[in-house]
Amino acid sequence: MRASRLLSVLFLLQTRGRMTAQQLADELEVSVRTVYRDMESLAAAGVPLYGDPGHDGGYRLVDGYRTRLTGLTREEAQALSLAGLPGPAADLGFGTVLATAQLKLMAALPDELRDRTDDIRQRFHLDTSGWYAETDPIPHLAAVTDAVWRQHRIRVRYRRWKAPQEVTRTLEPYGLVLKSGRWYLVAGRPEPVRTYRVSQILRIQVLQDHFERPPGFDLAAHWHSYLAGFDARRHQGDAVVRLTPRILKQLPDLMEPAVARAARDSAGPPGPDGRVQVVIPTESVEHAVGMLLRLGAEAEVVAPTELRGQMAETIAALADAYRHPPTPV
Repeated sequence: MRASRLLSVLFLLQTRGRMTAQQLADELEVSVRTVYRDMESLAAAGVPLYGDPGHDGGYRLVDGYRTRLTGLTREEAQALSLAGLPGPAADLGFGTVLATAQLKLMAALPDELRDRTDDIRQRFHLDTSGWYAETDPIPHLAAVTDAVWRQHRIRVRYRRWKAPQEVTRTLEPYGLVLKSGRWYLVAGRPEPVRTYRVSQILRIQVLQDHFERPPGFDLAAHWHSYLAGFDARRHQGDAVVRLTPRILKQLPDLMEPAVARAARDSAGPPGPDGRVQVVIPTESVEHAVGMLLRLGAEAEVVAPTELRGQMAETIAALADAYRHPPTPV
């Protein structure tokens, strides 16, 4: 552990120039006293270090000195594939390894490329989490990741939306996908490949059974195919709705992309009152009621009759509830 930290000190000084003991301590998450001891060890090993006292002082390497100990370990090379995703890399247990790999990569770059890389890092940042949603607790992600790497079967207790809600499955984990801040496991049983939300895994046991991945299985290609069929599987019907031009324009901010896109593509000419008739996909009557209520009086359901009736009943119940003063608590 200490040897790795000493290398990190070298790479930091090589890539950033002069750094104070406090800056090094903050970067390495150690005490200033530990930094002092590390500097003494590096100097004793013959590393040409200078310590400049004073307010503008700090540690630096002799001009022109460059360490050649920049070879990446296997884990660091793997972690570099997640270099643009520091949060997910940490979720998978690659946080520290990724930081070391990036330091090595920066140390190996010529000065002009290193400066350009730092400029890009200061100007662009990728945040994979979704808006208005808390991060899922994922206590079993590390175990799932280990099983994916080693190609070991897992036995999980899983919570799903339909009854029975809790089921036990033995799975062959092929890969992990991060979608809108949530982790999904793509796995076989070994029946057809399915997708499981990692946060819904209640218990997990990594088995000693080894499995072989299906020949030619491509995780990215499978995921794109899965997404393409996702809306078709869950959208079981259509609703004809009349919308005001204002709410039609705002639909991409209020509805999911598939619904907003369908409304835009099916929009007819404005009627006498300016409203536009559209056709949108729906999952069920119950789901459609909740979805359309958020549009308020600027949306009127034309068909199907069952949905229009359910909307009328819900709106009447709301009107009745608000007709009277609230009941004292």
